[in-house]
Amino acid sequence: MTSFASFALPAPVLTHLDKCGLTTPFPIQSATLPDTLKGRDVLGRGRTGSGKTLAFALPMVTRLAASGTRRTPSRPRGLILAPTRELANQINATVEPIAKAMNMTTTTIFGGVTQSRQVTALRGGIDILIACPGRLEDLLNQKLLTLDAVEITVLDEADHMADLGFLPGVKRIMDKTPARGQRMLFSATLDNGVDILVKRYLTDPLRHSVDSAESPVSAMTHHVLALSGAEDKKLVIHELASGTGRRVLFTRTKHQAKKLAKQLTAGGVPAVDLHGNLTQPARERNLAAFSSGSVRVLVATDIAARGIHVDDIELVVHVDPPAEHKAYLHRSGRTARAGSGGDVVTLMLPEETGDVRTLTRQAKINVKPIRVRPGDEVIAKLTGQVAAVVMPPAMPPASPAGSGRSGGGAGGRSGGSGRSRGAGGRGQGGQDGRPGQPRRSSGGTSSGGTSSSAGRSHSAAAHSAGGGGGRRRSGGRRPSAA
Repeated sequence: MTSFASFALPAPVLTHLDKCGLTTPFPIQSATLPDTLKGRDVLGRGRTGSGKTLAFALPMVTRLAASGTRRTPSRPRGLILAPTRELANQINATVEPIAKAMNMTTTTIFGGVTQSRQVTALRGGIDILIACPGRLEDLLNQKLLTLDAVEITVLDEADHMADLGFLPGVKRIMDKTPARGQRMLFSATLDNGVDILVKRYLTDPLRHSVDSAESPVSAMTHHVLALSGAEDKKLVIHELASGTGRRVLFTRTKHQAKKLAKQLTAGGVPAVDLHGNLTQPARERNLAAFSSGSVRVLVATDIAARGIHVDDIELVVHVDPPAEHKAYLHRSGRTARAGSGGDVVTLMLPEETGDVRTLTRQAKINVKPIRVRPGDEVIAKLTGQVAAVVMPPAMPPASPAGSGRSGGGAGGRSGGSGRSRGAGGRGQGGQDGRPGQPRRSSGGTSSGGTSSSAGRSHSAAAHSAGGGGGRRRSGGRRPSAA
C-alpha cells in the first residue's frame, strides 16, 4: 500500500503527517503528488472531503522550501484563493503546521474584520497567503502587497467562487501573478466560467476526478421524509437534532437559521447558527464550538454548504429543500467525508412534493419518500436509537398511560411511558391519546417510563454537547482528510 513516505517529501513534513496519524494518502493525493511535486499544473475535480487540501498543501510547501527564494515583506511566494472565510481558515489550519515544519509562515486575508492585522502580517513577510478574492483585491488596489513573487497559485472550489460572482476578480488577481508559476485548480464542476479559468491559466494540466458534484456518494444514505404539516415538521426537526453525533441542519434564510438554533437550544438541544448576518468573530466562535464537539448541532444557510470542513458529521438535514440540485449535493457533502458514511434527510411538506421530486432526479438520487409522524421508528434510527420495543399486550404498563397531552411542565407533549426531555421538552410517548412505547437508546439507556421506577427522565442536560458519542459506523474511521 502506498504511503506518504513513498513520495519526495521533506523529513519534517513526513514527521508532522505521522504525528497526525496521516500515513496513507487518499486517492487524489496518490494520483497527483508525483506530478505536482515536479511542478506540474493540476485540474482536480471532486467533492470536499476527498483530501484536496493536503493534495495541494504538500507540493506547495515542499517546492517553496526547495526553491531557494526568500520571503520578503508584502510579497507572498505562494497564493491560495478560497471562496469563503470559513474555508480560508480551515485551509490555513492544514497548511500552517506543514509550513511551520519547514520554517515557513502563512496568513489569511478575508473581509468582515479590520485589515490592520492582515497588513501587519504581510509586512512581516509571508511565504503562503490564503485569501478570499474580495479583500485581496482591496489590498492590491491599496498597493499594500504585490503578487509578482508568487511561484505557486491554488484556486480552491473555483465553481463556488463562480457562484458567488468572484470570477472577474479572480481573473484580475491571476493576471497579477507570474505566468511561469505553477497553478492548481480544484472544482466540483467546470460550468459558470470555470472552464475559462482552466484554459487561460493552466498549462497542460494533469486532470484528476474524485467524486464530482454531479455524482452521489455511495457512502451516503438519502431519505425523504414526507410530513403532513408545519406542526409535525417542527417536532420532527427537534427529534432529528436530538441525536448524540454531529449534525448539520440547513435552512433557506438567515432569519430561519438564527430562530431555529435558538428554539433548539431553549428546548434542550444546544445548537449554534452559521449565516451571513453573523460577525466574523461570531462565525469563528460558533464553528469552533461545532468543530470541537462542545456543541453537536449546527444550523446553517448555504454559506456552510461549501464553507465548512468537519469530519464525523453523521447527519445532514435539509430543513428546507434547496433551490437546485447542486446546492443539494454540496449541502449533503458535509457528511460521508474522508471515507466515513452518513445520512442525508430532506423534510418535505405536501406543497413541496413536485420540487423535491425534480431535485432528487437532477441530483441522480434514487429515493422514495416515506410518510412519517413524530416519534416514528425511522426517525428513531436516524437519531441513533434502536427501534421501538412494544410491550406484550398481556403485560400491564409500568405506569398509567397519559392522555397524550400533559397539563404540567412547560407545555410539552408527553405519554405515560414516553420519554421526557425535561422542562418544556416533548415526550417520545403517547400522541393523540395513545400510550407511548418505551425505547432504548444506542448507549443502552432506557428512555421510556417517565413515571415508572424502571424508567429514566431525560432532562435537557442529557442532550448537552458533552453527552454521548455518535453512532459507530461499520468499517471504523480513517484518518481525517484535510
